[in-house]
Amino acid sequence: MTKPDDTIRVLIPLQVRKKNGRPKILPPADYRPSEDQSQDPHILRAIGRAWGWRRRMEADEFATIQELAAAVGLAERHVSRQLRLAYLAPEVLKRLTCGREASAVSLYDLCFLAGEAWALRVARAVGDGAAKST
Repeated sequence: MTKPDDTIRVLIPLQVRKKNGRPKILPPADYRPSEDQSQDPHILRAIGRAWGWRRRMEADEFATIQELAAAVGLAERHVSRQLRLAYLAPEVLKRLTCGREASAVSLYDLCFLAGEAWALRVARAVGDGAAKST
């Protein structure tokens, strides 16, 4: 269980308006989207989900990947593959999430980088230099 001092709150002033009978979330009037939207939102979402799953497993909420997959309603193979994103090199995570650099590989291929040397992970994930195959 998290402590209150471990919690980060982000407040974003949004408006909810109905359009065609459905609620629609509108950004603030002074919002300007970043012109550098090169990062795939699916990669960011998958990394966040993997870290959430990792925390739940480390907290002994689930003993096996099979239990986790059943709880989240996804295939065991999919959960197992995406869980690897939580074990990427810190530099890769930093550049993909904070730096918002575009990934040089697909989300599927990014899942398999966790088994490689950290320097090689960075080179392959964000395209730094020529990645050497071993």
